[in-house]
Amino acid sequence: MIGFGLPWVLGLLALLPGLWWLLRVVPPAPRKVRFPAVRLLFGLEAGEEAAARTPPLVLMLRMLLVACLILAAAGPAINPGQATTSGGPLVLVVDDGWAAAADWRRRVAWADDLLAGVERSGRPVALLGTAPPADGGVASASLVPAARAREALAALEPKPWPVDRAAAARAVAALPRPAQAVWLADGIEDGGSAELARALKGLGPLTVAEGRPGHLLPPPGDDADPGRLSVTVRRAAAEAAETLAVRGLDEAGRVLGRAPVTLAPGAAEAIAELRLPPELRNKLVRLDIEGEAAAGAVALLDGRWRRRPVGLAAGGASASPSPLLDRLTYLTRALEPVAELRRGEVADLLAGDLAVLMLADAAAPRGASADKLQAWIERGGVLVRFAGPTLAAVAQDGEPDRFLPVRLLGGGRMLGGAMSWSVAQGLAPFPPDGPFAGLAVPADVSVSAQVLAEPSLELAARTWAQLADGTPLVTAERRGRGWLVLVHTTANAEWSNLALSGLFPEMLHRLTQLAEGMPGPGGGRLPPIEALDGFGRLGAPGAAAIALAAEGAAPSPGPRHPPGFYGVGGSRVALNLGAAVGRPMVLDLPAGLRRVGLEGGGREIPLAPYFLAAAVAFAILDLLAALALRGLLRGGAAVSLVLILALAHSARAAQDDFAIEAGLATRLAYVRTGVAAVDAKSRSGLAALSRLVAARSTATLAEPMGIDLEADPVVFFPLLYWPVTADQTPPSAAAAERLSAYMRHGGLIVFDAADPLMAAAERAGLLAALTRGLALPPLAPLPVDHVLTRSFYLLKDLPGRAADLGVWVEEGAAAANDGVSPVVVGASDWAGAWATDGQGRPQFAVSPGGERQREIAYRVGINLVMYALTGNYKADQVHLPAILERLRR
Repeated sequence: MIGFGLPWVLGLLALLPGLWWLLRVVPPAPRKVRFPAVRLLFGLEAGEEAAARTPPLVLMLRMLLVACLILAAAGPAINPGQATTSGGPLVLVVDDGWAAAADWRRRVAWADDLLAGVERSGRPVALLGTAPPADGGVASASLVPAARAREALAALEPKPWPVDRAAAARAVAALPRPAQAVWLADGIEDGGSAELARALKGLGPLTVAEGRPGHLLPPPGDDADPGRLSVTVRRAAAEAAETLAVRGLDEAGRVLGRAPVTLAPGAAEAIAELRLPPELRNKLVRLDIEGEAAAGAVALLDGRWRRRPVGLAAGGASASPSPLLDRLTYLTRALEPVAELRRGEVADLLAGDLAVLMLADAAAPRGASADKLQAWIERGGVLVRFAGPTLAAVAQDGEPDRFLPVRLLGGGRMLGGAMSWSVAQGLAPFPPDGPFAGLAVPADVSVSAQVLAEPSLELAARTWAQLADGTPLVTAERRGRGWLVLVHTTANAEWSNLALSGLFPEMLHRLTQLAEGMPGPGGGRLPPIEALDGFGRLGAPGAAAIALAAEGAAPSPGPRHPPGFYGVGGSRVALNLGAAVGRPMVLDLPAGLRRVGLEGGGREIPLAPYFLAAAVAFAILDLLAALALRGLLRGGAAVSLVLILALAHSARAAQDDFAIEAGLATRLAYVRTGVAAVDAKSRSGLAALSRLVAARSTATLAEPMGIDLEADPVVFFPLLYWPVTADQTPPSAAAAERLSAYMRHGGLIVFDAADPLMAAAERAGLLAALTRGLALPPLAPLPVDHVLTRSFYLLKDLPGRAADLGVWVEEGAAAANDGVSPVVVGASDWAGAWATDGQGRPQFAVSPGGERQREIAYRVGINLVMYALTGNYKADQVHLPAILERLRR
């Protein structure tokens, strides 16, 4: 479809016949010829001669020149203004909710093209977003010049909450009519779409443009397998299959895990299984869909999704002939779904990573163990103690116990005892400012025995739960950054039926959350700490954001409660968009509407530059024709003009040559796999390694380059890093021959099969298939005395992001290439350990050795570079004594 921004200019084409007549009667300029004047007398004849006319070729050139200028002035374009074929104002409604963020740039570019066509025609525009404004106000719009509307469009960003099309319909009803309406929809049915469509159709002609909606990532549910996190990816049902990847990130933005997921044709959701060891899982704070910058593709994780390591210990022999009386049975069953349980002695449990320690009727440790326990609590640990006969006996004897939040009365209280109840006592409602706030108290829960707290001024402040008669059931005291908690009854059914109720696991879950800084006593409101924007980036919350209630159902995300983290100090609770939106549905519009897409020929293509270029070309040809008619153009001049034009075109089309750039400096290279995340990691890792080599040695390396094995030469690079992925295809015969020649002439290829989910046999088979056409030497495990372990640093193993899974090099010491192996094969993800972000921070976590392991990985990289640059010179040092002996002779 071709249209014109200024169609009235086309009326000038009617002047072309007059121009034709004018050019025909105007003779060309006279040509001056030198000859003797007497020659004029010969052949003189009387008569009248007509003036010479413009040649037809020149006439056609000039007509075409004028026609091109007129057409260019009319503003021609393919798909002019998308749907702006009628006059009057334009009302542009844009869905700017969470679903539009995935392809926001394409949407804005489409809308900007639309407004550009409207601007050329001088029509006013009303721009309206359907998502509630970030300031908490009401959506509204008014007619403004198209230039101002384009500025407002450039500043528009997607919101991290759903759209409100009903409110947008009310704003549309207030606009003047008639007008042309265009609705840039996100493709998701979110209510109010029919109402908005009716309001827009009431203005005039309506066109609906639909983009690709984004995916939705709800927060994961509880998983019985502590090493697995099941994440659901949702979308509006589509015909095509999609393969995505879900990433797990820590607080520093490092990728801790990655799980691929495939949505089958027509499927609305699929499940990705992210497998991580408990140590890494507990560091997760964010899940997102790789490559999709949108709030809907992000799920934030707080302490509810962390499986805290919980230690269980009991005094004396915890086992009992009856499982129902075992001191740890009910604790184990209640905590297994939400925690990583460890059983043992207190000293042994504290030797490892531990968040919560629960002691079932056990006496307090003494001596060095007591000091170690006290230090652990002050660092943030939570000690939960349960009463029982042992603790009651200790209280009766009056022995000091520094691991109690309150002083205890001796003897305890039980049915039939000296301090007895006439009936068992039920539980009182939990205080609204305690950790158990919001939990319902079952009427059938009762306590028949307990240890009593000694009355004191601070007893009320330290009581988190109490019985119906007001005696404390759970007391607690803050110790440093941790908590000391006492449950005044047993952890089994010996003194109470609390352990048999559904309330018991909920109370224990709340207590385990204290170890991660969850809200303790005090504070029923959680102010916003960080909020997601429409592109899924965490930042400061907006001015309209308000605090979140600590108890009750989570509110729907919006300007007042944007998705993000809420809490006080180190306490954080995540509010997620995916938990409130539900399953996305395809947009349901009334029949008969004009619907267009954003793909293919939807973009406006202005033709004015092409007509102007044609006019310039016709003007040059007309000039050449005029010079030729006057005899001023010779063959040499014509050739010179053609050469000048050819050289100008060549200069504009010249590009940097790959080989020249690669050969100007020493640099590392990596093989481009076609997987964006893998290639980005390789480039970032080699760039960081190059900077590290320059900082720690005298070698200077330029920025690394990516290599296409089928098209680019590799002879310029001393080291070629080749990440091995499951979907790579083997190089062609020609590429394999180039790589074999590269290895024969001193090049080093580092193969890194770094997929942690791949078994060793599968990894070996994949590497063998990928290198089948290469002339590889026989390989053997890296000897402990190999030069690679001492080319710069002295190393015992060669870890990367993962531990050293074995490194293979050429078997023996070949005479070629100074005994340097042309191949190094590993599976530790070295590039992942080296990679840093724009601020120099590591991008990926390393396990299990942490930052110490990362430093070793840095040294491995430096040794690899030195091995590639300097060869086997370290091995030559064994000949140094013989050389010195010869010199002395």
